[in-house]
Amino acid sequence: SHRRGGDFERVYPLIRKCAAEMGKKVTCLGDLQGPKFRVGELAADPIDLVNGDELEFAISKDDNDNIRPGRITMKPTTEQNALVKGCQVGTALLIEDGIMEVVVTQKISDTELKVKVIRGGRLKARKGVNVPDIEIDCAALTVKDIEDAEFLLQLDPPIEYICVSFAQKAQDLQELIDIMDRLNIPAEKRPGIC
Repeated sequence: SHRRGGDFERVYPLIRKCAAEMGKKVTCLGDLQGPKFRVGELAADPIDLVNGDELEFAISKDDNDNIRPGRITMKPTTEQNALVKGCQVGTALLIEDGIMEVVVTQKISDTELKVKVIRGGRLKARKGVNVPDIEIDCAALTVKDIEDAEFLLQLDPPIEYICVSFAQKAQDLQELIDIMDRLNIPAEKRPGIC
């Protein structure tokens, strides 16, 4: 997921070379990051989410609809629209790796929720959002993930594992198998999927 600026292309051969020189077997895993779910930008300073407070949680209506006291927003991407649309009353949304938690108390529309703060904290811009209890209706592999998978599958020597970070159902793993089929990767060179 961090194949930027040629770092992976530079480091992977070094790992293999050093392992061979040391007579060690090193197993490598490529991680496909999947779609990103993040709160949006702040209208001003970070806001404090206080346990028990109720607030709005919504897809931004425009570029000026930023996070402010009483309102958390997310940019209107396909994936983030699907996340908010999939929420129901009682759905827990974990923010910043679960440091903060809000629970849906009312679904106003497919883009607007009312939530109650269960576990508060100081909310800053672009923090991750995770909704572990629902299946989000979006693809597990982004365009970047497909490009990264194609790169990983053509490494020599082959990478041992590829992790699909946003797998929700069997079909999500099948997408990676389909890429292997399309690239005619022989069975003995196919990485394990995790």
